[in-house]
Amino acid sequence: MAYLWLKAIHVSAAVIWISGLLISALTLATTALGGNRPVTKERTAIVAAMRRWDRSVTAPAMILVWAVGLALATMGDWFPQRWLLIKLGVVLALSMLHGLLSGSLRKAAIGQGKRGANLGYAPWLVVLAMSTIVILVVLKPF
Repeated sequence: MAYLWLKAIHVSAAVIWISGLLISALTLATTALGGNRPVTKERTAIVAAMRRWDRSVTAPAMILVWAVGLALATMGDWFPQRWLLIKLGVVLALSMLHGLLSGSLRKAAIGQGKRGANLGYAPWLVVLAMSTIVILVVLKPF
């Protein structure tokens, strides 16, 4: 029963984390890094709200994904399996992307967003990574 609860918590946290990553990436693409358009109060308010969401929801969900995921892998003795090692690599890459997005939100909140890294590819990377993780977990091809 504990395994099923941990699995449910892990999947729920993963959905929240991935959703937050997508929202952060889309927010940056449409407001903060939106070319040469002038910074307006509305854009600043949207970035500030997204930054608060990232700090209070998305980042804790990522931490929960890691903690519960590692507990599940330990319980299942899955560390020697290649599908899990590949999944961990993809999750690590998503964690690094989350750091880039969080930093870009922070810079955008203080008016430095236009000179940040080009993260227009970020939503596509999130979708690709999440699809890869689902395939690895469901099919366990290795």
